[in-house]
Amino acid sequence: MAISIERMDHFVITASDIDKTINFYKRVLGMSAIVFANDRKALRFGNQKINIHQAGKEVKPNAQNAAIGTADICFISERSLETVQNHLQSEHIRIEYGPIEQHGAVGIMDSVYFRDPDGNLIEVGVYRSTTTR
Repeated sequence: MAISIERMDHFVITASDIDKTINFYKRVLGMSAIVFANDRKALRFGNQKINIHQAGKEVKPNAQNAAIGTADICFISERSLETVQNHLQSEHIRIEYGPIEQHGAVGIMDSVYFRDPDGNLIEVGVYRSTTTR
C-alpha cells in the first residue's frame, strides 16, 4: 500500500539574507515570523510554514542542490485578485505575469506572478467563486 499524504507541513527556501526575506513575506504576503529550535527562523501562514536557510549555512539535512532563487511557489488568497494586485502595486512589487487563468489543485483560479528578493517565483491565486473547495 502506498503512503497516503494528508497535507503539507512545511517547505524550505534558501535565502541570501534571512531578515530581508522575512520582512518581504511579512509585508507583502502577511505571514508571521517565528523562531524555533536553536534560533532557526521561519514564516507561518495558516497551518503551514516556510523554514528559511541561510545560503552557505543550510541546516542538515537539506536539499541536495539548495540554491537561492530556485523556488516556484503558489499561494492562495481569500481576497479578490484586484485587492492582491492593488496591494502589490502599493508595495512597489512588479507583477511579472498575469492576471491569468490557471488550474489549481482544486479548480480554476486567477493568478498573478512576481518575485521575492532572491528571485523565487511567487504566484498568488484566487479561486473562482464557482469552484468547490
